[in-house]
Amino acid sequence: MDYSIYDAIRAGFGKVVFIIRKEFADNFKASFDAKLKGRIAIEYVYQEMDSFVKKEDIPAGRTKPWGTGHAVLCAAGTIKEPFAVINADDYYGVEAFKKAADFLNHECSADKYAVIGYQLDKTLSEHGTVSRGVCQVDAHGNLVSINERTKIYASEGKVIYEDNDVKYEVPDNSSVSMNFWCFHHSVFDLAKKLFDAFVPANSDNIKAEFFIPIIADEFIKEPGNAIKVVPTLSQWFGVTYKEDAPSVKKSIDKLIADKVYPASLWG
Repeated sequence: MDYSIYDAIRAGFGKVVFIIRKEFADNFKASFDAKLKGRIAIEYVYQEMDSFVKKEDIPAGRTKPWGTGHAVLCAAGTIKEPFAVINADDYYGVEAFKKAADFLNHECSADKYAVIGYQLDKTLSEHGTVSRGVCQVDAHGNLVSINERTKIYASEGKVIYEDNDVKYEVPDNSSVSMNFWCFHHSVFDLAKKLFDAFVPANSDNIKAEFFIPIIADEFIKEPGNAIKVVPTLSQWFGVTYKEDAPSVKKSIDKLIADKVYPASLWG
């Protein structure tokens, strides 16, 4: 997360909004307030199970909030400008933030959003299968759909995914979404409308999650709307398996050795 914030600042972003659980707030602020003070504006919003939901409408037995789309919705009162959304636990790369900033500054509008598209073979793990949202892209570079493919892995120079024990090959240069989105603030109205319908429709499913792609899919169904797939050759990495941790550390150490980052980000 520190590296993402560092890259965002270098790309020209002016504010970071942390979407967290309120119970984590004190520890979180203790970690970030001091090192980011004077570098970028900071705000905190809290995603709780009853955020935008009446307590009586929460299914009995539900124990956690409603997913990534719900998390974005929780920031509705804080964001009034075009903005990017990322996962806190992924490394996205310098180029990705530069391209996101360029899109937000020059192309983003109420009818045009974007998703950063990673090359599939740059998002795999050496230690097991992964799930990836493979993007179908039209001739204009816009998103048609995101197909969630589970059990993706590299095998004998090819990228394979399995479905019901049947193996399919996927082009290794396919664009995939790693949840790096660029939105106009008008997205909050759509998110609220969809979430208000999602909760009663899933009253019997205590694990139902309102994901960002649900919002994206509904957005592009409206004539005139488009989500641009912005390609990046940045190397994504994250810790999908505990065995990934040493290779992630090695990758960061190499970036420091190559002078992409200083040894101490905030020193």
